[in-house]
Amino acid sequence: MDYKGVFANELYHAIEKKVEYENIIKRIEKPSQESYGDFAFPCFDLAKIMRRSPQQIAQELAVKITHPLFEKCEPVGAYINLYLEKKEASSTVIGEVLESGETYGTSEVGEGGKVPIDMSSPNIAKPFSMGHLRSTVIGNSLALILAKIGYEPIRINHLGDWGTQFGKLIAAYLKWGDEAKVRQNTIKELLALYIKFHEEIEKDATLEDEGRSWFKRLEDGGQQAVTLWKWFREESLQEFNRIYELMDISFDSTNGEAFYNDKMDRVVHLLDDKGLLQESEGALVVEMDDDNLPPCLIKKKDGATLYATRDLAAAIYRYETFGFSQSLYVVGNEQRLHFKQLIEVLKKLEFNWADHMHHISFGMMLKDGKKMSTRKGKVVLLEEVLEEAIQLAKVNIETKNPSLINKDIIAQHVGVGAVMFHDLKNDRRNDIDFSLESMLRVEGETGPYVQYTNARACSILRKGHYSQGEIQGVDDEKAWPIIMLLNDFPEVIQKAGRDFDPSLVAKYVIDLSRSFNKYYGQVRILDDEYQKVGRLNLVAAVSIVLTEGLRLLGLHAPQEM
Repeated sequence: MDYKGVFANELYHAIEKKVEYENIIKRIEKPSQESYGDFAFPCFDLAKIMRRSPQQIAQELAVKITHPLFEKCEPVGAYINLYLEKKEASSTVIGEVLESGETYGTSEVGEGGKVPIDMSSPNIAKPFSMGHLRSTVIGNSLALILAKIGYEPIRINHLGDWGTQFGKLIAAYLKWGDEAKVRQNTIKELLALYIKFHEEIEKDATLEDEGRSWFKRLEDGGQQAVTLWKWFREESLQEFNRIYELMDISFDSTNGEAFYNDKMDRVVHLLDDKGLLQESEGALVVEMDDDNLPPCLIKKKDGATLYATRDLAAAIYRYETFGFSQSLYVVGNEQRLHFKQLIEVLKKLEFNWADHMHHISFGMMLKDGKKMSTRKGKVVLLEEVLEEAIQLAKVNIETKNPSLINKDIIAQHVGVGAVMFHDLKNDRRNDIDFSLESMLRVEGETGPYVQYTNARACSILRKGHYSQGEIQGVDDEKAWPIIMLLNDFPEVIQKAGRDFDPSLVAKYVIDLSRSFNKYYGQVRILDDEYQKVGRLNLVAAVSIVLTEGLRLLGLHAPQEM
């Protein structure tokens, strides 16, 4: 039930429509303490319009707001504090959750608009490190959230399968590679060769030119270079897919950078036709209108293309293919400049849809407070982390619930979920430190804590022989914080989609879990026959919302742990 909307509507009419409804609903707050009511409206902004003090306005408006859903509305200083009619609201909210089930919180805000999401995008011939986790899980969660509010997400794994680094890798393989070893353990051996190349370059600077030369041969379609590149790509994809399966993540497209090789000349011609290309020290650039942005480099002096050329081609291709309503790039903070340039160049080309492109930036995954580096070999491999998390989850299960059925599957859901949740609970723009121990705790702000709370709720439902029947609320003051949180779920999802912020959903399921566990500790849910039906309905509603909240983060919700 949209109680905030009802309150806003009452206020809108009480002030005789002198302020837009949208401005009123934006200012409605949740009070800092439960004793101050369920919603509060500050009257400061009305003082100029109504020519009275905010305190006077609060007193005048409070008496005008009378609605069957409201228990009372009282002025406190410059605020109007609203108290909902608890018994009625309890039945309404629980009824909405139970009747809707997993569709609770679904909306059609997106009106079916297509949203390509450029996400994950690991580099082929390099291991899938913890550094790639962030783009993968943030992008996947955004896809699930956007689908929930009526968009059609298109997950694109824009593989890093082109660039000078492949020239370096080819050069390294031809100098020091052993085909048998590479075939036996492709990624590990290729990573070792890549690291060796950068170690040797410290002693012999000419290796840099050799790497560039091999990439030029690859761009020109040289048979040896292309054959090796295809081999590296196929082997890498097999490795990546095994990890994606562990995380239960799939893609609609794996078109990487190489896919756009034949689409970049068109970009250069478009820029040239518009008179946007300028020569700078032999290279071709587009000057930016923003003085804080350097020129966007389109072609190097040797004619080689760059990320910008490729991403311009990709943006145009995606719009012409999908006609997107929004386009997201889930890429690290360090690429902020690149995406500002990209969007400005597209606007110079008079593509108005560039306004709907968004860089979904995120901070780095740190190890002991330091950046992970593939080049220097300081990298934590994601697959190893996931496997270790699964093994630790198995140990916990064997210790606490050895008779649990499907232990291996549940250990995977808990272990992998712990790693994913640890990422998603943080504001994506912040750096986060890798700590497997903190990820797997069954208390605090962790995935296992939320999963365990849901399993506890399911256990109560089994013990109470629950089957959904009569919709009955709870006449129970201690349950009220849970009711209000359940009522907030649809708004949380919409805000997470609007702000491209999965952490709002993660924080929400933590709050709901805490509130439910506090209630569980205070109330004997199954002991009071008079209250039992309503309390079990409440427990069922909590399980539905926790399960759906976890799903929107890409996690499973085991019914037993």
